[in-house]
Amino acid sequence: MAATLTFDDRGLIPAIVRDVRDGRVLTLAYMNAEALRLTVKGPDVWFYSRSREELWHKGETSGNYLRVRSVSLDCDGDAVVVEAEPAGPVCHTGEDSCFHIALGVDELAQAESVQRLGPGELARLFAVIEDRKSNPPSGSYTAELFKDGVDRIAQKVVEEAGETAIAGVRGNPERIASEIADLLYHTLVLMSATGVSLDSVWSELRARRG
Repeated sequence: MAATLTFDDRGLIPAIVRDVRDGRVLTLAYMNAEALRLTVKGPDVWFYSRSREELWHKGETSGNYLRVRSVSLDCDGDAVVVEAEPAGPVCHTGEDSCFHIALGVDELAQAESVQRLGPGELARLFAVIEDRKSNPPSGSYTAELFKDGVDRIAQKVVEEAGETAIAGVRGNPERIASEIADLLYHTLVLMSATGVSLDSVWSELRARRG
């Protein structure tokens, strides 16, 4: 009996991509109905970017496409596995697989005692900012910034950059962290207001390594 496709409340389904040559898991991402249709049609894998809220042709920027060999649906119909042949590194870090970080007992113990934040916070914050732009709630500072326009947002970035520099000269670590957070937040708002994606910034940073 064939399973029925089941998307979550956001209209998405998780997709595990494996290397058809050796079975290694390359990445886990999400597809909406259109991304899944394009993937099944081939020749490349498509995802749906939750942060940008748009279709994502994997490899379009980097050239590291994933060539589809087969697509399978699990027995509950709420996940898919794509067998693909990668044209290059799959992870944005340059690694062949997104699953390249070993997890051991020591790491688990540390995770239990300390909640570690990381660059994923930027993606989560950017998603909230994008939502404030599309669905501005009453009393939201972010929504007010969008209402004021790009000139005002850019002015805030300049102001926060100056305050960050001053904090750096004064050498107060807590103040520096606070000002950098303000600068990053207003920079993300400026990116959203001008249609700049996080991935485009990561690509620019990646090109500057070394």
